[in-house]
Amino acid sequence: MHSAYYRGAVGALLVYDITKRVTYTNVQRWLKELRDHADSNIVISLVGNKSDLNQLREVSTEEAQGLAAENGLSFMETSALDASNLDNALQGILSDVYRIKSSKSFEQSSDPINPGGKETIQVSQSQEPFKTIGCC
Repeated sequence: MHSAYYRGAVGALLVYDITKRVTYTNVQRWLKELRDHADSNIVISLVGNKSDLNQLREVSTEEAQGLAAENGLSFMETSALDASNLDNALQGILSDVYRIKSSKSFEQSSDPINPGGKETIQVSQSQEPFKTIGCC
């Protein structure tokens, strides 16, 4: 993929098919591409899909967990067919992205009262209310 595809990415799901070893073999190449072209703080999760087809499994859970651990990735198996663990996979990576981004924002600020470093708008009562003058 062209490096422009990775620009601004804060998270990536590397999804392989547990019933096709060739897709798992490609994970190393995909991971290298991400590490070469994406931001160094990108959150990456390894996801084995088609867990509903356990009888056709070519990649063991333990093997994938080992690869994830070696590379500092979170790992989960899902099934798009029966929607098992899909929410957990997405919520997991979103939580990791949020945690990392919010801690980076806090670390970059030197102002303990305004940790995000955003401009603070002071709200105060403006002028005194208009007084009406009666005419007659």
